[in-house]
Amino acid sequence: MDRINQSSVSEFLLLGLSERPEQQPLLFGIFLGMYLVTVMGNLLIILAIGFDPHLHTPMYFFLANLSFADGCFSSTIVPKMLVNIQTHNQTISYVECLAQMHFFMTFGALDDFLLGVMAYDRYVAISKPLQYTTLMSPLVCVLLLTACWVLTNLAALLHTLLMARLSFCAGNTIHHFFCDMVPLLKLSCSDTCTNQIALFTVGSMILTGPLFLIILSYAHIISTIFRVPSASSRQKTFSTCGSHLTVVFLFYGAAIGVYLCPPSSHSGGKDRVAAVFYTVVTPMLNPFIYSLRNKDMKPALRRLFGIHTLSSQGL
Repeated sequence: MDRINQSSVSEFLLLGLSERPEQQPLLFGIFLGMYLVTVMGNLLIILAIGFDPHLHTPMYFFLANLSFADGCFSSTIVPKMLVNIQTHNQTISYVECLAQMHFFMTFGALDDFLLGVMAYDRYVAISKPLQYTTLMSPLVCVLLLTACWVLTNLAALLHTLLMARLSFCAGNTIHHFFCDMVPLLKLSCSDTCTNQIALFTVGSMILTGPLFLIILSYAHIISTIFRVPSASSRQKTFSTCGSHLTVVFLFYGAAIGVYLCPPSSHSGGKDRVAAVFYTVVTPMLNPFIYSLRNKDMKPALRRLFGIHTLSSQGL
């Protein structure tokens, strides 16, 4: 009987973004700074929304969850990369590698689904304002969020279990800065046909499903905007939509290029650069794009800092 669930390697070697030693301090400084901005920015958004009753609406409910997913998404990858650079030890254990891959897929897919749900929320708010409280009731919001969590965890679990069945005996060097599926499959000496099919099929549904919802929602939004007589209202709505679509294109463009292109088109250098965009850059930009430019978030953040000021003075 074939022992297909065993691996002949106990650890992998992550080559990182650069193999040149003189570049490591610069990379460490850049990614540490970006990671701190990501964590602090998204944490401030969550706290501001939680403390301000005016922001207890479906839009900000999903925004808070997006900020949480962004923080977890980056935390799955960046701290390990920073530790490897600082300690000059590029190894990651087999179990840790699978765990990192699992949580990377979970929070990455959750980001994907939340972007789609947020686009639907904006569609209902702009195109069906009289039905908004019914279509986006608290119960509906909780059900949508629960569905996002369940679907993303099931997809991640499927890929993790399929990966755990493979044997790795063709080397343990991963040409990446984290345990991603594509470079891991290249190292396996087992038949990866099932994994490739699952990656393309499930990846297509996870990426293109919400993307189709976003495109459909914004098609209706734009159609509604052109029927609005007020030029200032049109400009305000376009500005909000433009910010959202900027993140959507940045995230989806990089992710689709990595996961839905044929394996023959993959290049280690290009995949790593694309991965930086959707694992580090996009989570860092989301607080600025979605919140710091938002007229409701600015006073909420000021009130949040006011709470800290009063508490520090013992008032």
